[in-house]
Amino acid sequence: MRLAVVAIMLAAAALLGACADEGGTEAAAGRDAAPVRTVPVERTEVRAAVRAVGILAPRDEVRLSFKVGGIVDRIAVDAGDRVRAGQVLAVLKGTEVNATVAQAAEAAEKGRRDLARAKQLRADEVATQEQVDDLTTAYNVARSNLQAAQFNARFASIAAPADGVVLQRLAEADELVAGGQPVLVVGVTGDGWVVRTALADRDAVRVNLGDAATVGFDAFPGRSFAGKVTRIGSSADPQTGTFEVEIDVAPGGARFVRGLVARVELAIHSEGESSQTVVPVAALVEADGPTGVIYVLDAAEGVARRREVTVGPIVGERVVVIAGLDVGELVVTDGAAWLTDGHAVRVVADAGRGPG
Repeated sequence: MRLAVVAIMLAAAALLGACADEGGTEAAAGRDAAPVRTVPVERTEVRAAVRAVGILAPRDEVRLSFKVGGIVDRIAVDAGDRVRAGQVLAVLKGTEVNATVAQAAEAAEKGRRDLARAKQLRADEVATQEQVDDLTTAYNVARSNLQAAQFNARFASIAAPADGVVLQRLAEADELVAGGQPVLVVGVTGDGWVVRTALADRDAVRVNLGDAATVGFDAFPGRSFAGKVTRIGSSADPQTGTFEVEIDVAPGGARFVRGLVARVELAIHSEGESSQTVVPVAALVEADGPTGVIYVLDAAEGVARRREVTVGPIVGERVVVIAGLDVGELVVTDGAAWLTDGHAVRVVADAGRGPG
């Protein structure tokens, strides 16, 4: 009887040991499984996009200059200064300008006196009508010269045409400048901001006025700005062969300054556009031309299967898969780079099914 009890106890111990070994093996397998995240393969309408790099600038940039040449007396602003409409920004030394106005005024006054005397002499029949007509013409010319001198004198100073910011200062005090030579460049910020970029002909012909754009700046990481195409160049730059495209963009509370480098993405509509199979770019672990490699979750076996696929263009953060995947299959994203075919995996987060 005692021997039977001992035998039963030994058998039970052996059975418990086997169960313990099996559980330990399963636990070890669980520990060896690679943690991954998966997303389902989708089929959706994909719009092509054109990407480019541009430069931010005020919509209107005005190059300001003096009407006449002369010596600069003072420049009251510097690059980066904000200015108000009508604010005096720069002035020429007035000696020469004022002398020109005074000279023209004296000539006009002399012409007036000569004409008055000739008319009196004509009344006394001492002067001829021809002399009166000639002096009338001379007086009119002198008056016109005076008006031109006064006009030029008014433009011997530069005033801001509108509220804005000084972009460039191109002259200094006591410097001799010619009439029409740019002295200051002012950006009229009240008219908004634009990003100017250049597109190759194959892209420029697919972009239309009013197309939506997404604009990003390194100066504002993690933030995007909505834009709209407002101008497309009608001819190519003779040196680069590209077409300039202007995109209106609102600051949305951000402090815009001229010269920020912008990343632009233009959504374009293609004829014959239809839904396509897509997966996140992160799921693509290898690519050689149109051939790529993606790992697909085999939920029944708890492993990842290596799958060769045919890929199309990358659109945003997704890649088009032309062949090799079915809608609804789960592809590995995070953790895919460390897998091999048949590797055991443990789904940490699954966009289609929730936490594993």
